[in-house]
Amino acid sequence: MEMYDDRLFSAEVSGSNVVSVAEHVVMQILALVRNFIPAYKQVINGEWDIARIADKAYDLENKHVGTVAAGRIGLRVLQRLKPFNVHLHYYDKFRLDKSIEKDLNVTYHPNVESLAKVCDVVTINCPLHPETEHLFDKKMISLMKKGSYIVNTARGKIMDRDALVDAVKSNHIEGYAGDVWYPQPAAKDHPWRSMPRHAMTPHYSGTTLDAQARYAAGVQEILGNWLNNQAQREEYLIVDQGKVVSRAYTEGDATKGHASNK
Repeated sequence: MEMYDDRLFSAEVSGSNVVSVAEHVVMQILALVRNFIPAYKQVINGEWDIARIADKAYDLENKHVGTVAAGRIGLRVLQRLKPFNVHLHYYDKFRLDKSIEKDLNVTYHPNVESLAKVCDVVTINCPLHPETEHLFDKKMISLMKKGSYIVNTARGKIMDRDALVDAVKSNHIEGYAGDVWYPQPAAKDHPWRSMPRHAMTPHYSGTTLDAQARYAAGVQEILGNWLNNQAQREEYLIVDQGKVVSRAYTEGDATKGHASNK
């Protein structure tokens, strides 16, 4: 939730949906790795072919799972995955405290390419800005392990739409899940809708009823501070006095200048 005013500040209710999105990420990782969607479709369609489902179903335990960004959401994803006894990895512009790395037994990577090469599952939890637009293009996807999975609940335009479709159809990427698209709402003929082995949802991961209650409380606080000329919480501010102040964002426009609208 964002608001702007003529004093050139932008604020969001940071943290209001981080638990909701982190839980969604874990759910979609399991849906892909355990081959849940085809199994569910068999039930709906009145079928019973266990061998066909089990042929693509794996345990999550002992897999290498990495997050691109370990901020409010990415860190919570790591925390929720630790009990699954997986090998955790992360990349972020800002390294986690050593005590957190030790507690989670998580491996830090200096760049996304390093993480992509070793992970069985990559979850994307970074904002969209000039540094991340089409971060997962054909070249980045080609670095990933054959048969790996991607879960993206961040922004659709972090992926190159058609490069992803090609990678899934060629079986280089075993499955893709997320609830973000570009553009949104997704057109009926958006290729991710018909892409094989996906577990996509409409963009609702951060809109649980619990999250909505937190949105409302946060908006009330921001409006109250604005009306009473009081300072906003530092963690709520994205832009202040016309300058980007959030560590999560960089200056620039990542929504223009791409004719293909991928």
